[in-house]
Amino acid sequence: MKRYESLDILRGLTVALMIVVNNGAGSVRFGTLSHVQWAGCTLCDLVFPTFLFCAGVAMAFSLSHFDRLDKAAAKKIGKRGLLIFLVGLLLNAFPFYPLHPDPELSFSENWLHWAGHLRIMGVLQQIALCYIFGAILVLTLRKTSRIIAATAILSILYTGILLLFGTAPGPFTYEGNAANEINTFLLGKDHVYKTLTKADGSITGFDPEGLIDTLSAICILLIGFLSGRIIRTASSAEKANPALAGEIKREAALKIFAWGAICIFSGLFLSTWIPMVKKIWTTSYMLFAAGFSMAMLALFIYIVDIKGKGQWFYPFKAMGMNPLALYCMSWIVAVTLTGILGFDKNAVFGGNEYTSLLYSLLFLSVHLLTGIVLYRKKIFIKL
Repeated sequence: MKRYESLDILRGLTVALMIVVNNGAGSVRFGTLSHVQWAGCTLCDLVFPTFLFCAGVAMAFSLSHFDRLDKAAAKKIGKRGLLIFLVGLLLNAFPFYPLHPDPELSFSENWLHWAGHLRIMGVLQQIALCYIFGAILVLTLRKTSRIIAATAILSILYTGILLLFGTAPGPFTYEGNAANEINTFLLGKDHVYKTLTKADGSITGFDPEGLIDTLSAICILLIGFLSGRIIRTASSAEKANPALAGEIKREAALKIFAWGAICIFSGLFLSTWIPMVKKIWTTSYMLFAAGFSMAMLALFIYIVDIKGKGQWFYPFKAMGMNPLALYCMSWIVAVTLTGILGFDKNAVFGGNEYTSLLYSLLFLSVHLLTGIVLYRKKIFIKL
């Protein structure tokens, strides 16, 4: 399978940004490297969906030798999805014992309490679920028109659930959205990102990578798959007409960019009624994030695949060849550094947004260098 350098670079850049935004210092983060409190969108809020989009693009290539959902395809999809989910769960559990035990409890009591409050979902877990259900859909539906229809149905279904089951003060608010209640019911209030006490005194859970909002997240993966299908079609045309390769790539980039622009403006238009909320993956946010991802992919196809400037982004290409490994490494290093070794990054780098950014960049540089070393030694860790 031919590799697309533009996709590797975009994926590597996305992983780099994920590492940066997840590893600041102090309570004040640098500008757009902070999530919005609720409604709205910053660069930080577009990082994870772009990674999910890239997974969808890659899926168009990795599943290309399956023409339907047969036993072999189901085995590959299930195995890879479950492995990714398990790795995400193990990251949540690392270092596999409570870092802040209650001194009044025994070790076994502390451990049981910690295990009973382990978060189930997370970034990798949501990617895994999106991959499993997205792959099943594309191999079952196959035709582009049907996949587009499925994407629309999923987004309408999810919006309908939020509208139908939302409560005061509103279906798209922090306290009133139905995703909180459904995720808490399915996962349990002790296994979500954090608990929330509502105005009536009841306790529910909140998880920005929950189960029910995966319905919307799948849509971004499917849009990524359709973008990958455009690239695959262009690749076939290049083989048949090598002399027109440049023109064919330009047409593919323009097509992806045009669809991206439609998604962006559709998201902005819908945001008048359905606010952009990353934490519950509202449809307006999903469309805007998918459109942004498509525009970025089209840009990198132009710069890298058409203009041949891939060397400008060499470190990100290296990261893009080992995205999951480097993401996992960043998690383990962060927990080891601050949780196990006790390094107080907030005291050292938490003075203001610029010192926080400095810590993020220093942390990223370690992973960039690791990615480059792995790439040069041709070590590629995949699931």
